Amino acid sequence: MKKQSKPARIIIAALAAAIMLSSISGCGQTSASAGQSPKAPVEITNVSYDPTRELYEAYNKVFQAYWKAEADQDVTIVQSHGGSGKQARSVLEGNEADVVTLALEYDIAELEKGGLIEPGWVNEFEKNSAPYTSTIVFLVRKDNPKNIEDWDDIVVPGIEVITPDPKTSGGARWNFLAAWAFALKLYSGDEAQTTQFLKDLYTNVSVLDSGARGSTTTFVENGKGDVLLAWENEAFLSLKEHPGEFEIVTPSVSILAQPSVAIVDEVAKKRGTEEIAKAYLQHLYSDEAQKLAGENYYRPSNTAILQEFSSTFDLSLELVEIDKDFGGWEAATAKFFADDAIFDQIYEQ
Repeated sequence: MKKQSKPARIIIAALAAAIMLSSISGCGQTSASAGQSPKAPVEITNVSYDPTRELYEAYNKVFQAYWKAEADQDVTIVQSHGGSGKQARSVLEGNEADVVTLALEYDIAELEKGGLIEPGWVNEFEKNSAPYTSTIVFLVRKDNPKNIEDWDDIVVPGIEVITPDPKTSGGARWNFLAAWAFALKLYSGDEAQTTQFLKDLYTNVSVLDSGARGSTTTFVENGKGDVLLAWENEAFLSLKEHPGEFEIVTPSVSILAQPSVAIVDEVAKKRGTEEIAKAYLQHLYSDEAQKLAGENYYRPSNTAILQEFSSTFDLSLELVEIDKDFGGWEAATAKFFADDAIFDQIYEQ
């Protein structure tokens, strides 16, 4: 065999090395491309209560951008809104929600009892899984023609009150409890007089809509009533959308309303959306989302960010609390809102 010259051997070796490097590089590119290929789009459903439409319309866009950057995945978020109790029942009856963002802890606890949400959900996220709070205020017409300043002004004859039905609306239950707290303080703990106070209040109610947004429509769009018992965020939104037509009156006593959020574990497991459902709710606590809550007139749970909105919210308002002052939602529901409990007794009379 003819012996190759040294330069020829060098050239052949260089070519072999180049081929090997090209092969390795090609394998690396194939692997990287596979790793970088976008995930299939995903859809999740958020079943929420009435007045959160605007908040989640804005938040969903924020989360979509966040999740695209974080996981390189497009997400579609389907929203459902209605009275909180009615929404909870719809999930129990088969409305497949990946997450629920309802008006009160009790409604989510009902989903836990129904086996859709695992125990311990209230501690899964910060602040008892309440990323934002609110309270109850009065919305009155411009210049407050009936001079309504506090709860005792809306129980006198001739005042037409608009509030939703506590049987279907979480906001309505907060309304009822805030009024009860005021009257209980007014009458030094006398429950008989307090019950009569609530009876007088509901005697003045002309329309019981199924949800808070329906009551807002009745008062704002349809022109019924002298005063709307409203979520604070609903009242501010009405001022924004109808400038110069309404005023907010802050009563002397109200309640710390804590809307709750949770993953619907049974649905998320079935759909394979557990990771994104958790991220969707966790991101509500981000600085960006907390500021968005404030801009939509919800009180951020982040106290530092809440202070940034001190010119919007009356942070000195006396707020009673469901656990401290009513023994929690189980006790409050049994006493006030269960069949034949105080609300039924008052309203039937």
